[in-house]
Amino acid sequence: MNPSRPYLLRALHQWVVDANETPHIAVDAMVSGVMVPEQFISDGQIILNISPSAVQSLMIDDDAISFSARFGGVPMNVYVPMAAVLAIYARESGAGMGFGMEPGADLYELQPEPTPPEPTPPQSSRPALKVVK
Repeated sequence: MNPSRPYLLRALHQWVVDANETPHIAVDAMVSGVMVPEQFISDGQIILNISPSAVQSLMIDDDAISFSARFGGVPMNVYVPMAAVLAIYARESGAGMGFGMEPGADLYELQPEPTPPEPTPPQSSRPALKVVK
């Protein structure tokens, strides 16, 4: 049976957004393959805001959570393998779920971490025009 974590993350993310609250994930930044802004890591963990207004191109698939966002005004592509996600919760109410004991969680320890995608250069937020003759 497939691990339930990706399914629970997608459902809880939608639940928090539907409640007009801000979804955050707690991430173990020491897990292999994690690509997050290192300057915001504290005690080996980082909290990431994954609300639609804070991120672009959010993808929660079976292997990882990925998106692009700005940290201190600097654009960055973020990649978090499922094994590194510790919890998802609403910032305002604290409602959410911690992970580690859900069905299939033990499979994350047995499987090698997926290789993160090659970083793509950040796109300029300014439109570019080209003269065509």
